[in-house]
Amino acid sequence: MSKLFTPIKIRSVEFRNRAWIAPMCIYSCDNQDGVVGAFHLAHHSKFAMGGAGLIMAEATGVTPEGRISPWCPGIWNDEQTVAWRKVTDLVHTLGGKIGIQLAHAGRKGSTNRGWPGYAPGSVSLADGGWQTVSTGTDAFPGYDAPRALETSEIDKLVHAWAQAAKRAVAAGFDCVEVHAAHGYLLHQFMSPLTNQRSDIYGGSIENRARFLLEVVAEVRKAVGPDYPVIVRVSATDWHPDGLHREDTAQILKWAKEAGADLFDISTGGLVAGVHIPVAPGYQIPYAEYVAENNGDPVGGVGLITTGRQAEDILLTHQLGVVSVGRAALRDPFWPARAAAELGEELSYWPPQYARGWFPAE
Repeated sequence: MSKLFTPIKIRSVEFRNRAWIAPMCIYSCDNQDGVVGAFHLAHHSKFAMGGAGLIMAEATGVTPEGRISPWCPGIWNDEQTVAWRKVTDLVHTLGGKIGIQLAHAGRKGSTNRGWPGYAPGSVSLADGGWQTVSTGTDAFPGYDAPRALETSEIDKLVHAWAQAAKRAVAAGFDCVEVHAAHGYLLHQFMSPLTNQRSDIYGGSIENRARFLLEVVAEVRKAVGPDYPVIVRVSATDWHPDGLHREDTAQILKWAKEAGADLFDISTGGLVAGVHIPVAPGYQIPYAEYVAENNGDPVGGVGLITTGRQAEDILLTHQLGVVSVGRAALRDPFWPARAAAELGEELSYWPPQYARGWFPAE
């Protein structure tokens, strides 16, 4: 059997394969209340039918101000939790497993819908936007300036992550992912490019990592000892004065001690104007570095488009799982297609679709 279609167990949860669906923002809570609806049901059910080992739901705000846009989902109240439960129940009925990415966008929040026809930039207060927060008052280019978080406010946000994790368990999610990548709030604290604070959350790498580590520790307490906790990070800022892979590996060693199980390795997103050498698998060497220094399992992501490419990444780069994003938007049955490409037969391919199995190459 290929490694891609070998099950993987994390704590008490077994995932049927290592072809996972990456979290992707879809900006589809039309009432701007963080409550998911029909589109989310259809969106995630396709991936479950397509054979994914895990579907990771998009960045979901742990507070109203934690959302990336007013149209993003939340999990800070009961109505949102009940709505998410409909999604997880459907995914489970279809044989899949689903996690949720718990996020706070920080200075990159209150932005416009990421759809064609919507101008990039901040949404005004009159149109449903809000005052964003960050380590300081420097704005992300093209966005409104944030307000610097008071030291006393950080503990409240740690609590918000823990409460969101409890709600995720109640909503039926199989795991949670703490979002500390792509220039969002936890990443803003981790990087020296955006963190010039003089309190206990600024300065040394230990202090800059403190917010993330407190979140991971409290999320672990909230979900209990048998539940998988994943952390997503950007391993490099692609900037000489930013985070480097060595910094990230050290922070993730501490995160592992705090209760994290798997690290989902991405890159970039913190600052604009840097050169990123985008190419198939361009982020995989960073995941491999973390795997070498922290041990399995580590997840890799970034322009993975074929089953053979995914299998090679797992075998060659010591990774535990791979996550597919854009390729799965084009083809929700990407995991099944990858299985056919590797000569695998999926027992969980829907029998209703048996006549549509992919032809041998």
